[in-house]
Amino acid sequence: MAWSSVLKNILTIDLEDWFHANYEKDIIENGKNYESRVEGNSIKILEYLSKYNAKATFFVLGSVAEKHPDLINRIAHAGHEIASHGFGHQLVYLQSEEEFREDLKNAVEAVKNAAGIQVRGYRAPSWSITEKSLWAWDIIQELGFSYDASIFPVKNFMYGMPDAPRFAFKPEHNKKKYDFIEIPTSTLRIGSFNIPFSGGFYFRILPYTIIKFCIKMLNKEEKPAIVYLHPREIDPKQPRIKLSFLNSFIHYWGIKNCEKKFQKLLKDFSFTSIIDYYEPEMNKHEEIQYSRI
Repeated sequence: MAWSSVLKNILTIDLEDWFHANYEKDIIENGKNYESRVEGNSIKILEYLSKYNAKATFFVLGSVAEKHPDLINRIAHAGHEIASHGFGHQLVYLQSEEEFREDLKNAVEAVKNAAGIQVRGYRAPSWSITEKSLWAWDIIQELGFSYDASIFPVKNFMYGMPDAPRFAFKPEHNKKKYDFIEIPTSTLRIGSFNIPFSGGFYFRILPYTIIKFCIKMLNKEEKPAIVYLHPREIDPKQPRIKLSFLNSFIHYWGIKNCEKKFQKLLKDFSFTSIIDYYEPEMNKHEEIQYSRI
């Protein structure tokens, strides 16, 4: 019997194309010259979700919604949640407040035009809400989002807030309390360290037995694992961008076997969307506590 009989976990898909990356600044700007592969990869993901009766939250780039409105409609009609991933996959902490506000407004409008949906959730590209961009929370609240899923409680060269809470909380910063829920990406606590495992590079590099163990440990604490995947990660035939050795390793390692691992994940665990899981807590303000950042 699958462990999912005990607790539903949460699956999130960062809906972007294979060339959307923030390692080197010219990649996205040159993206218009690349072949788009997001539609085919996303349809394959949808087929797996249907096969295993799983639901997910798709964090959609506004630029993808503009180019592939039929894809966004198909995802929505399949019963999955549509949320925002910004418009152009620009790092939040490299934008001004006004640039971020316009990017997010444009992203929401693009999704609304594509599928007639008012999004309730947001995830920053590359987890780029960090200590130096917490001003973004003001704009997220201003625009009426129900939740943000941009915090990764680890630290690496690009992102992370290792001292942030590991589980859902309401943010409090500079004596201001926010109404939306912050939903961090899952980590496993070992000693005084948070260990990432739940998606992207970490999902690709770790053996599946370790990923399965980490999810089970969270479920034993009665916490859902929040897993994330990019469509390109099940596409070993995607073109290769010329990157530095480190960035190439991060971007491409483990892609050959990722699709099989994803299928195992869907077989072993039950998944739902963020909004379906947290909707009751959003309506019960006492259930999720404030945490000062």
